[in-house]
Amino acid sequence: MNPKLRPIRTQPVIHHGQRAIALQDPLQISSQVVILPQRLAPLLALCDGTRDLDMLRASLAVRGGVYLTPREVEQIIRRLDDALLLDNERFAQARQQALEEYRSAPCRRPALAGLSYPALPNALRHYFQQLVQRVPHGKPDDSAVRAVISPHIDYHRGGPVYAQTWAQAAPSIREAELAVIFGTDHNGSLGQITLTRQHYATPFGTLPTELTVVDALADALGAEAVFMEELHHRTEHSIELAVNWLHYFLDGRDIPIVPILCGSLEHHVQNGTDPSADATMMTLIEALREVTAGRRVLWVAAADLAHVGPAFGDPMPLDLVTRAQLQAADERLLKAIEAGDPQGFFEAVQAERDRWRVCGLTPIYLTLQMVTPASGRIVAYERCAADAENGSVVTIAGALLS
Repeated sequence: MNPKLRPIRTQPVIHHGQRAIALQDPLQISSQVVILPQRLAPLLALCDGTRDLDMLRASLAVRGGVYLTPREVEQIIRRLDDALLLDNERFAQARQQALEEYRSAPCRRPALAGLSYPALPNALRHYFQQLVQRVPHGKPDDSAVRAVISPHIDYHRGGPVYAQTWAQAAPSIREAELAVIFGTDHNGSLGQITLTRQHYATPFGTLPTELTVVDALADALGAEAVFMEELHHRTEHSIELAVNWLHYFLDGRDIPIVPILCGSLEHHVQNGTDPSADATMMTLIEALREVTAGRRVLWVAAADLAHVGPAFGDPMPLDLVTRAQLQAADERLLKAIEAGDPQGFFEAVQAERDRWRVCGLTPIYLTLQMVTPASGRIVAYERCAADAENGSVVTIAGALLS
């Protein structure tokens, strides 16, 4: 047995007074949490599928100076396996079963309803109404808004930005015939485009997925490729948190949507290559233009901006200098959005090799591509604390493009 660790979610914790790491399945196929002492962290990197248990034990002793008995190593690996954190046949079977259950359900159920926001329609409606009433009342955009750039952070921190952005887009939302939503896939493969045929439920009802568009995109990109990571739709929050606001401002009207999860463009950022030469991206853009031609489409990017500080792996909290640098970097991104410039937006991220971890890069890039030429207006911008000490932040913005 050569254990190979899956991509997992890790979080530093204090367990029984000691530093430890909490390990979880990001796809939530398993709800188990494995707590591993901090001193055993090197073991995770060693679980790459090339070592059996004896080799793991020996490598941990040599590289980490940690000595475990064969039984201790076996117990740790068994715990990882029980939590479906290993890339093996047991995990593959569990993933396939979860996918079949997802596809056979009547709709994609809200993953965060009752956890991150109210699950009952009247309660969510009241919550949104309160948010809208508390924010500055900018004039609704009378021009034909073609695209909305919305956060996907939780409503507790991002509520005012959501409210300002979507309220000012309300007139165009009421006129839309179709909404195409690009959302960050936080667990997606590099450059991956992931579709689903499932309809998206919200506390207000269910918005049908436009299957003719999905089928056309699957034909263009290859069905195997676009549905390979379809299970990610089940728990990914980015599209869900934007769709709730869309449905709210539809005010009792349902329109079809096309939910598209987007993997990272990090390979282009780090390699100095151009996504406009990426066959997958360009095929997607051309296929979308063709299949939506003649329809009144609202394009949506469910996308946050920077993620900076110890909460995201940086060694030090943000100081005044770093905050000023972050502000300048975000201003460059916002200027590219205002100019409706997808290439300029990407190049602003690439120039700093994604120093600020802009997780909404792909959805915003694709949205700008779909509406170019366009002009944008920044409706709101905020820095949201990402830890108790305010040494880590997530930056978000709301924008409308006409």
